[in-house]
Amino acid sequence: MTDTTIEAPATPRLKQFYKDSIIPELEKEFKYSNPMQVARVQKVVVSMGVGAAARDSKLIEGAVKDLTAITGQKPKITKAKKSVAQFHLREGQAIGAYVTLRGDRMWEFLDRLLTLALPRIRDFRGINGNQFDGNGNYNFGLTEQTMFLEINPDEVDHQRGMDITVVTSTKDDKEAQVLLKHLGFPFKEN
Repeated sequence: MTDTTIEAPATPRLKQFYKDSIIPELEKEFKYSNPMQVARVQKVVVSMGVGAAARDSKLIEGAVKDLTAITGQKPKITKAKKSVAQFHLREGQAIGAYVTLRGDRMWEFLDRLLTLALPRIRDFRGINGNQFDGNGNYNFGLTEQTMFLEINPDEVDHQRGMDITVVTSTKDDKEAQVLLKHLGFPFKEN
């Protein structure tokens, strides 16, 4: 007989940092009696609108390929709900794609975003800290996909921006901002 040991997959670095350092700090800061009251990141939604896909349907394939490479998960394609003649848009036509990340994949994406992608933005001074939605969720946009190392700049067919939404378990914007600041989000100083 052979002894085979199965190793558990490694815990993402940012998730371990959250468990070890951030939860105790937030417990002290907000005077929680229970660690389950501390705000958590529940999911991250990365979406890419491709308005030009109304004229050229191949552009949506490039967006799907880029989102798959960036997030490691196949995106869901969004379709137009109504026809709009001025935009040459037909009902049911593909106009965007999005990915919802949860669990370890979410933590690994946030780690890559904060440590590798955001510092690669030219003349980066931080992200706007006023883009909370009133329910503890943070939304921000990026102008191009080439800041991610998974995208080869030589193979980019079209420059596409993306919107990223970080959904937290708290309903308070201040508490969510403190959580994201502890995670390493580089907010601008106003």
